[in-house]
Amino acid sequence: MSNEQTFIAIKPDGVQRGLVGPIISRFEQRGFKLAALKLVTPSKEHLEKHYADLSDKPFFKGLVSYMLSGPIVAMVWEGREVVKTGRTILGATNPLASAPGTIRGDYAIDVGRNVCHGSDSVESAKKEIALWFGQGEVIEYKHSQQDWIYEKP
Repeated sequence: MSNEQTFIAIKPDGVQRGLVGPIISRFEQRGFKLAALKLVTPSKEHLEKHYADLSDKPFFKGLVSYMLSGPIVAMVWEGREVVKTGRTILGATNPLASAPGTIRGDYAIDVGRNVCHGSDSVESAKKEIALWFGQGEVIEYKHSQQDWIYEKP
């Protein structure tokens, strides 16, 4: 079975609104395995590095400032095609374009308060996981429900 990992962050609005549990539940209910989780208050430099690909956008400074406004829940989820499926679970970046039933479709209205961040590719996920989690913080284990979620090859 080919597994991949993705980085999902619950942004300050999601944490402050008490959405951590419901968001984690969406990934667990789908069958993905939680491999790392922590509540963090990253530095400005850390966030600038995370969002470096957006540094030339007019909203960059506001985004970094917003992300500094409260704690963030950083997570690593694992499973088959978890990057693509994770982004589907989150919904479109613009919550008004997100389908009902997605996290952003159910919990957000403005792009600037869209509750979560999700890696957009396997390559981005690897970089983001390495940026947010140190040696030994991403745990490897067999999910007890694995045989009930995936067919054997």
